Formats: sequence, structure tokens, C-alpha cells
Amino acid sequence: MKHTIILCLLFIGLTAKSQELQKSTAIEAAIQNAVAVKKPVVAKDTLPKGWRSKGNVSFLFNQAAFSNWAAGGENSISGTLGLNYDLNYHQENWDWDTRVVVAYGLTQTKNSEFTRKTDDRFELNSVIGKKGENNWFYSAFLNFRTQMTKGFNFSTDENGKEIRTQNTNILSPAYLSLGPGVLWKKSDNLNFNIAPGTSKMTIVDTDFTLPNSAYFGVEEGESIRYELGMYASGYYKFTLLDNIVMENILNVYSNYLEKPENVDIDYNVNLVMTINKYLTTNINFQTIYDDNAFRGFQTREVLGLGVNYGF
Repeated sequence: MKHTIILCLLFIGLTAKSQELQKSTAIEAAIQNAVAVKKPVVAKDTLPKGWRSKGNVSFLFNQAAFSNWAAGGENSISGTLGLNYDLNYHQENWDWDTRVVVAYGLTQTKNSEFTRKTDDRFELNSVIGKKGENNWFYSAFLNFRTQMTKGFNFSTDENGKEIRTQNTNILSPAYLSLGPGVLWKKSDNLNFNIAPGTSKMTIVDTDFTLPNSAYFGVEEGESIRYELGMYASGYYKFTLLDNIVMENILNVYSNYLEKPENVDIDYNVNLVMTINKYLTTNINFQTIYDDNAFRGFQTREVLGLGVNYGF
């Protein structure tokens, strides 16, 4: 009996000691979990390292024809050939994105003696960035814009005959902008760059410069106008509806050296409605405000059936 009581007391004591150890271990684990610092979750880099590229060639066609049409109308035919090409480089801490946009279009109407341009663009935009915090990069950019053929003003002489006068030339005007800044890049389809110390040069043919800085802001007899200011650009491409993609491109510039309140604006919208692999309906709208070229908004809109080839 005596031995039985001793064994019972020993069992109760061991049980109590075990419970105390379990409680102590649980409390210690809870304290460690409370004071532990969680390691940040690093987003996985899904972009392939090195170079990648893609491009698209398109031909946009429009035609209008009338015969004995009581309301009136003029037969016309027009076409625009375009090229978009993207070249991208990616490493762990570096991104370099370059885009080339080329477009040239002509239209001919039945009662016009001359073929007229509907589009004439060459643009190269390149941005290199070194990774900072989150989606921010330290960046440097270069933008070059110009036209590829001569431009004309159209009017009529005293006999009512259509005449044209050349007012621009090949690579004249041309705009070159470059400078350091910061880039916010969410993806290839969404980014924004701001460069507060941008150098901008307007390059023209001296044969067209006029007095009082009337030719794209360039002084008479000069070929280059230099500006220093703030440049900002944004790019956003997204799916608007099924088979409809909308691309937005915005560039703004303010010249610190002269009338900084007169901000230059260049906004371009491309709406592509896919029919099949090769056929699309394209709408392109562009508006420009640059008081050195024209005191008001310039606008351009093109709608037509597009034939596309991607590579």
C-alpha cells in the first residue's frame, strides 16, 4: 500500500512537470513568433534576360467612290504604310527600351491635281534605366522626331488653278530631345518617364527660315534652336474590349528659357480592332500643340481597314 501511494505521487509530479514544460515551450515559441521579423516577399522576375524584339508592318486603306450621287461627293483613294518596332533589353538591375515608329500615307482625289500626304512620321524613342526602389528607375532618354519627305501648302492662283508651295523639307523640321530623369515602369505596356533637365534641339533647313523666329521658332539664317526644359512621356496600352486594343502615347515639354507656361503637347491614340490574324480596323488620332509651329491645336485622324504582318 505504501509503495502504491509513493508511485501515485511520483506519477502526479511527473505529469505536472511535463505540463509546465509544455506551457513554457508554447510561451517561448509564441514570444519568438511575435518578435520575429518576416522576410519581405520578393516578386519573381518573369521577363527573359537579354534582348527581345517584336515588330508589326501594316497597310491602312481607304476609298470613296460616287456616281450620280445627288448629295455630292468626290472620289478618293488613300493608303498609309506603317512600321512599329520594339527592341528591349532586360537584366536584373537594368532595362533598355527602344521603339521606332514609321508611317507614310498619301491620298488622291478626283478633282485635285496633286497627291497629298496624310501621314509622314519617323520617330525613335529610347529609354535606359537602372533599377531603384519598387518600380522606379534612374533613367536617361533620347527622342528623335522628323518627316521623311517634302511638305507643301496648297492654294489656287488667280485663274482658280490649284498650286502648291513647298514649306518643309526632308528631315526639316527635326526634333532631338535627350536628358536624365526618373522612370516608373510597371510593365512594357505601362510606364512614365520624367526628365527635368532636358536639352531639346529643333533642326531646320536654312532656306526656309523667316524673320521674327517664324519658322518653327528658329531664327532667320540659323539651322538649330536650342531649348532647356522639362520633358515627360507616358505610354499605356491595354485591352479595351474583346479584340480591341487601345494604345496611348503622351509627350509634354516646357522650355525654361522662354515662356515655360507654353507647354508643348503631343498626344497619340491608336485603336486596333482585330478581325483575324492579318486584318484589322484601325483608328489613329493625334493632336499636337506647339506654338512655334502653329498657334493652336493641330489634329489628325485616320480610319481604315488595315492589313498587318507581325514579326
